[in-house]
Amino acid sequence: MTAAPLTTWTENGPTDEELLAKYRPVFARIAEGALERESSGRLALEEAGWLREAGFPAVRVPREFGGDGASLRQLYLLVVELAAAESNLPHALRVHLRFVEDRWRERHTPRGQEWLRRIGAGLVFGTAVSEREGTFRKPATTLRSVDGRLVLNGKKYYSTGALYGDYLTVAALDDSGERVTAVVRADTQGVERIDDWAGFGQRASASGTTIFTDVEVDGPEAIFPPPGGTAGHLAHFQLTHLATIAGIVRRATDDIAEFVRRRHRTYPAAKAAVAAQDPLIQHVVGRNDAAAYALRAIVLDAAASLDAAADLGYAFRTTPEAERTAEAEAEVTAAELKAELDAFRAQSVVLDLGLKATTEIFEVGGASALDRKYQFDRHWRNVRTLASHNPLIYREQQLGDYVLNGTAPTFLSPEGASVITGAAGAPTDAGEGATSAGSPT
Repeated sequence: MTAAPLTTWTENGPTDEELLAKYRPVFARIAEGALERESSGRLALEEAGWLREAGFPAVRVPREFGGDGASLRQLYLLVVELAAAESNLPHALRVHLRFVEDRWRERHTPRGQEWLRRIGAGLVFGTAVSEREGTFRKPATTLRSVDGRLVLNGKKYYSTGALYGDYLTVAALDDSGERVTAVVRADTQGVERIDDWAGFGQRASASGTTIFTDVEVDGPEAIFPPPGGTAGHLAHFQLTHLATIAGIVRRATDDIAEFVRRRHRTYPAAKAAVAAQDPLIQHVVGRNDAAAYALRAIVLDAAASLDAAADLGYAFRTTPEAERTAEAEAEVTAAELKAELDAFRAQSVVLDLGLKATTEIFEVGGASALDRKYQFDRHWRNVRTLASHNPLIYREQQLGDYVLNGTAPTFLSPEGASVITGAAGAPTDAGEGATSAGSPT
């Protein structure tokens, strides 16, 4: 696997070199069983335990609360490498990583600090949000007050990572009809987690059904406002998928290169007697190696935008209200918009290159590369499955509308899009210093 370039994270955080030295041995150990898990359908529960023991779920948690204190760019650097070892694990941890980030945003508050300490001590979160009966804004799952207790009832689908989590984040409607997020222990009486994900890829992501029957929630401290309406929130979710795809392409390239090195047969029309010496095969492998490099670089660049937005937003929120300025607020909004748009841009390129690369690997091996013992098809299936989240056609349309008309995507406001304009109503530079009427939250 290609080594990552090393940089230093400021503000008393770890360096890339320190993080990679800590986690690469664990990733290598996880990679050893990848083919066995794919063949048997076994969930990587034991391997997730190795990540927990190493501290990976707390990599973004500040050091004073028991984590590594890594930046978002460093988090995604590690996600790329974990995905190369086992793409199901970063997928299963996707909502956990977002929950950590939400608590990072409120690390100046007692509630934020308490949850960060728990995560630093090893807690992992799964999710239960999507439904077939309800909608994202109006879930059919309910959170009701019954005899002084808060009780959850409902049925969820695509509960990514639910079987890996100690806690589940659950979207529900409360007594007032407002959407909230309830956090419950996964082993609470009345919680049933079912591994019935039927997709052809990401088979061990535990994205199955979760049923809640009169499940008691601990109390108001376990109730959070709904996510969304904030630039950067969707970018974080999307970048986890994109980093996972970058890791898959890295693994696919390494797998097919090793296959070619061992291959003695070749095509009658081949340009060399040995496959590894054939310039056409070298061309395909070289192009895929370049794709893996480019995907990783694109993801890390978008993550750097998200870092900048997160840091500016936190600084603004922790500034006394009387000292906040309109200029500072506009700077935060511009940074958050840029982060979201950069994730849109990255998504367009990463999905295209990822799907192409995981298809082209079969050009170098003939029918021998189809042998199920190699499981090479898992790479394309996994990329295709991840690419089906947040369909690209909508992202590219929103990006085009912004570039042409200055219309910001609707993530800035749950009610609708904000229009970002410059002089005489012309759109400002696409994300580079754009401002909006929306307020950061």
